[in-house]
Amino acid sequence: MKFLDEAKVYIRSGDGGNGCVAFRREKFIEFGGPSGGNGGRGGSVIIEVADGLNTLIDYRYQQHFKAQKGENGMGSDRHGANGKAIVLKVPVGTQVFDEDRETLIHDFTKLGEKFVLAEGGNGGFGNAHFKSSTNRAPRNANPGQPGEERWIWLRLKLIADAGLVGLPNAGKSTFLSKVSAAKPKIADYPFTTLHPQLGVVNADGREFVLADIPGLIEGAHEGAGLGDRFLGHVERCRVLLHLVDATCEHAGKAYKTVRKELDAYGGQLTDKIEIVALNKIDAVEPDELKKQKDRLKRAAKKTPLLLSGATGQGVREALRALADVIGESPVSSKAKSEAEAEPWSVDVER
Repeated sequence: MKFLDEAKVYIRSGDGGNGCVAFRREKFIEFGGPSGGNGGRGGSVIIEVADGLNTLIDYRYQQHFKAQKGENGMGSDRHGANGKAIVLKVPVGTQVFDEDRETLIHDFTKLGEKFVLAEGGNGGFGNAHFKSSTNRAPRNANPGQPGEERWIWLRLKLIADAGLVGLPNAGKSTFLSKVSAAKPKIADYPFTTLHPQLGVVNADGREFVLADIPGLIEGAHEGAGLGDRFLGHVERCRVLLHLVDATCEHAGKAYKTVRKELDAYGGQLTDKIEIVALNKIDAVEPDELKKQKDRLKRAAKKTPLLLSGATGQGVREALRALADVIGESPVSSKAKSEAEAEPWSVDVER
């Protein structure tokens, strides 16, 4: 299944059915009177969070969704049937924006959450509705009200407790594969990770969800490389683990490059708690490692953790640091106790 985190769809709720003008005419019944029924209500468009979904790929192949029209009223006081509502299934973490892509309509963060996006039109009144002591034979009825129509944007932001950030080839995918059951693609060239990955991590009996997003390069906020469009997936994270490659030319400059892109993106990413770690320490000499550590310490204004995703050295300490920040109030349901946890798939490439 391909990963799709953004989709534009057209929705339209059903029109209401028209009211009916009719009179009861039966043998041996002297006073029949008006008998036109009301029209049925049009179907609404509803968005619901469904279990087992982790991508918006369904909305790549179908972009138009129209609810059923209400039936017209009929004689003999028969009311028209209501139109069937149409339900759009989305994964947890989906946001609904108006066509301008800026106005947030609703943010889905809980499994089973529902939101009526477009109300169906009311059905029109039949002439039986208008009868009174002074109007014994009304000959008028109301038409049904039209439904609502609009274009909307669906955007998925993964629900994760911690997020991995860094330049391409910083070792993020290797780290995720070592600490969880996730199996991201790993290779020795930049941008191996083309879409976000999720994994459930267990650190000393405490579980949390870790998200790995594609690497950032200088100018990502202007579209360089894969751009910064995937940074939305770490907006919900409580803490960021910033991995810096110890084999790069200058660890301090690499750190500042990523921080600059996080600041340019916005979304309060620079305000999040950040744990800085120097990765791939097994691939450099001790003297070079000390230089890189000092450079990173000056740039980040904090002492970085030292680890190697390949050998596992220092990984457990990094996980403990993340778990301590996440604490007792995890963002994701996967990190809750088994009794409280809600079912929600974290395998993005299922």
